[in-house]
Amino acid sequence: MTVIAGPGGAGVLTDLVAELAALLPLVGAPDWLAPGTACDLHLEGVAGQAAETAARQAIGGAAIDVLVQPSAGRRKRILVADVEATIIENEMLDELADFIGRRSHVAEITRRAMNGELDFAAALAERVLLLKGLPEALLDEAASRIRLTPGARALVATARADGVRTALVSGGFTVFAERVAGDLGFQRVVANRLEIADGLIAGTVMAPLVTGATKRDTLLALAAEFAVPRSATLAVGDGANDLAMLAAAGLGVAFHAKPTVAAAARWRIDHADLTALLYAQGFRREEIVGL
Repeated sequence: MTVIAGPGGAGVLTDLVAELAALLPLVGAPDWLAPGTACDLHLEGVAGQAAETAARQAIGGAAIDVLVQPSAGRRKRILVADVEATIIENEMLDELADFIGRRSHVAEITRRAMNGELDFAAALAERVLLLKGLPEALLDEAASRIRLTPGARALVATARADGVRTALVSGGFTVFAERVAGDLGFQRVVANRLEIADGLIAGTVMAPLVTGATKRDTLLALAAEFAVPRSATLAVGDGANDLAMLAAAGLGVAFHAKPTVAAAARWRIDHADLTALLYAQGFRREEIVGL
């Protein structure tokens, strides 16, 4: 079991760890990966989900995350990450819609699609059509608004330093995903391509469409290419089109996810930043690059 403090949670984490140590059957003492921020508790004789349920009850409303997994094989060899609202804070279609005064309208469609309430392909087509006729140059202006999620740079740098193969997968667009990949050092990018005609956004997406199945298949293909067992893969995302990928990964984490996604995923991070994925693999603070 790894417990990780999000913003505002560090002040109560030490007391919580002591409470969990008294509550659960531990092997040895709590092992602090980062004092006051992340701690491992090695369990014995208790089912993982039962231990996680007990821990969540003890945590209550505190800004603390908990993940329970087998201790063997924690460090993964492949990292596949969603882009928008995961590696970056933005939803880029919402940013583009800002240029036509339709941000709130498009953001609501995005929210519902990512929560699994709307068909992904239909919702994407509806939002992209609204952009028809906008100058291609606005893509660069939108890209200038990209905000990296806290911990993203440390996550990728540490993974790369540890020899992990990395890929970005997105139901969004290559024009943004490739910039993020280049900035952070992701080795592969799989994303949709906007149609451009005569310097204008055409309002359509080039085939084939990147879907939730594409994301899952990308993870499985990478594992096969590098002869990595599925148990040694890590996936992270926030939306309904990430669920198949999260289910296929050895460690599939719903990150600050939409409610239906958080409820469906086996593991989730609700409070901490992306360095939580490193602590979940047993990295210590001093091993995290650039932290």
